Amino acid sequence: MVCATLILCPLNKLLSESLLGSTTMASSYNFKKITVIPTASELKEVCLSKTQRKTPTVVHRQYSIGRIRAFYARKIKFLQQTLHDKLTQIIDEFPKMEEVHPFYADLMNILYDRDHYKIALGQMNTARHLIDGIAREYCRLMKYADSLYRCKMLKRAALGRMVKLLRRQKSSFEYLEQVRQHLSRLPSIDPNNRTLILCGFPNVGKSSFINTVTRADVEVQPYAFTTKALYVGHLDYKFLRWQVIDTPGILDQPLEERNTIEMQAVTALAHLKAAILYVMDISEQCDKTLAEQIHLFESIRPLFANKPVLVALNKTDIITRAELPAEKEAMLAALEKDGVPLLEMSTVSKTGVVEIRDRACDDLLAQRVETKLQAKKTTVSEGGVLNRVFVAYPEKRDEVVRAPFIPEGVLHRRVKGTVHNAGRGDQIARGLGNMGKAPTKFNSNDIVEDSLAEMRDENTRRLEREIELELDDEYVLDLKKNYLLQNDDEKYDIIPEIWNGHNIADFVDEQVQAKLAALLEEEENLKAAGEYDEDLESEDEELAENARKIADKEEELRFMAREKKSLNGKRTSRSVTRKRERTMDKLEQTMGELGVEIAPKRMKHLQEMAGREHTVKKMKVGPSRSLSANRAESRDKLGIRDEKRLGPLEVARYGEACAEAGQPGVKKGRGRQTIHGPQAEASLLRKERRWKDGQTLKATLPSQELSYPTTHSQIRMVKGNKFKQKEGDKKLVKLDGVKKPEEKLFP
Repeated sequence: MVCATLILCPLNKLLSESLLGSTTMASSYNFKKITVIPTASELKEVCLSKTQRKTPTVVHRQYSIGRIRAFYARKIKFLQQTLHDKLTQIIDEFPKMEEVHPFYADLMNILYDRDHYKIALGQMNTARHLIDGIAREYCRLMKYADSLYRCKMLKRAALGRMVKLLRRQKSSFEYLEQVRQHLSRLPSIDPNNRTLILCGFPNVGKSSFINTVTRADVEVQPYAFTTKALYVGHLDYKFLRWQVIDTPGILDQPLEERNTIEMQAVTALAHLKAAILYVMDISEQCDKTLAEQIHLFESIRPLFANKPVLVALNKTDIITRAELPAEKEAMLAALEKDGVPLLEMSTVSKTGVVEIRDRACDDLLAQRVETKLQAKKTTVSEGGVLNRVFVAYPEKRDEVVRAPFIPEGVLHRRVKGTVHNAGRGDQIARGLGNMGKAPTKFNSNDIVEDSLAEMRDENTRRLEREIELELDDEYVLDLKKNYLLQNDDEKYDIIPEIWNGHNIADFVDEQVQAKLAALLEEEENLKAAGEYDEDLESEDEELAENARKIADKEEELRFMAREKKSLNGKRTSRSVTRKRERTMDKLEQTMGELGVEIAPKRMKHLQEMAGREHTVKKMKVGPSRSLSANRAESRDKLGIRDEKRLGPLEVARYGEACAEAGQPGVKKGRGRQTIHGPQAEASLLRKERRWKDGQTLKATLPSQELSYPTTHSQIRMVKGNKFKQKEGDKKLVKLDGVKKPEEKLFP
């Protein structure tokens, strides 16, 4: 057995930042995702409106003081949390100078001033902490407020102080919004990607070169400083993605005198690991002599350290290098002796553009590969990861053989076995002799056979697994070969399908369709030959008579079905039919089987409901019955009293009359109960006489006068005159202002 032990030591930085840069920096940045920064007034309005909408708005002085405090404390906390979240989002989304790549850090310092940028973000952070402190302070003071008014004043003071803090940061909000807008317009440059940087004097052809080799569209004009910012284009070379950066023109002057436009180019040259392509105008149409261009190259040459550099002599379509004067050619030759390659090109005629692009890309690729190889060598030689990993290989201590312990019982069973077991013993001996040597090839077939040999004899059937291992790819699983049947020839017969004790195959005729077609064809041939037109024999006549009787019987059954359907009437719905089946006896029987006893009084309404006739709800077709002309008016509209009901006054009077006559009357409290018997006849006579008196009075009154009602609770309308009976009084007053003489309703 070989063991290996891995001992991992703490890992330090493998390379310096000069080789690979900071490991915590992101390779690319997307400044377009920064959220729009609102102004202080807009943020105030949004947060106050959100607080009003998202928190309760109704409170009453009748509430407990604890509920009132919680109501106003919730508004303070909600506004504080809203402002806290918004300010935190602003602080987190803006890039930190210490966390971004040095290229972006210096670029932001040039464009926005590092100090001003940090102060603005610091003021946002300070405002956030002050708002949190104000909310905590006023929530603590809210515990001591003893009225709704004081709670409200504390809430107003807290919200006012938090909003005032926002107004004080008005300039910071405006500055950060301008920074956000400018950051979103910056080109997306990956500092770790393969890059070509174009630099040189203004108007020497840098923008024309990037437009030629990439899909960029940079503005090209015949005057200086057309390009005022960094522009990025992309190209594919050797199946790799490259980015080409066009920088603004640089003037030959001290660093402290360069403006913001020039400093962008200097920043790119200083921080980006790329191939430098210095473009020169040998025709001198850029208003700069060849000597001035060479002097600028020498002045910014320290920025090209550890980077491949190429000098492109542009505008060779106007004048070539061979046509230059001797003194200018000497200056170029001196530059070339310093190890700087000079290549000619023309962005107008596209001569030499592709060659310069390929040369710059190849040089950069070679340098990147060499840097990685050097980094790997440095890692291994100067304490890299491989040097910190120790692999321990066990070595033989002495010549003593330490064989594995095997119990005697196991050895005895192996020795008394079959010849195969004897072979197994030889294998064990060989295994003991090979201890400490390299392991041999593992054979799973031998292990399976050896493990099964101990438990079988000559009568044991071979396992399917053994057969499978023996035949390998030719093995086919056969489960029918071990069937115990009377005849071994029937093992592979098709098993019949049995249904209700019958073999389905006995009832299936494969030629049934063909036979049916043959019979039909034969029948048609007989009809066509006139076989049935001859005189029928006695048997044929009997068959024809039976067929005629069968047809008549079928017609009779159809007729009886139609008659029965017409006599039975409409069919009831299934729900009604099922409802008829639900009887009280059946319910008691079913519930009794379930062990539930039902008392008779609990079933008092079931018998009545079961005795009702169940009908289906019918749809009314035609005019409504309420609009029918043949229907009589109701009694309350006609002014006729109901003979079957008595009012409380009649009941009282009838009770007195019954008491005088010695007859049983109506009990107290049953003024609307129907009266039967002799007393009912007397009551009807009195009501009829009173009704006649009313009709006589109605006939004597003028046509516009009223007809008094005969009950306490009715309101009558006689020829357009409206009356209202006052509650608890027996007087009627006309609503049009004419007061009638007071009369008793029941004299």
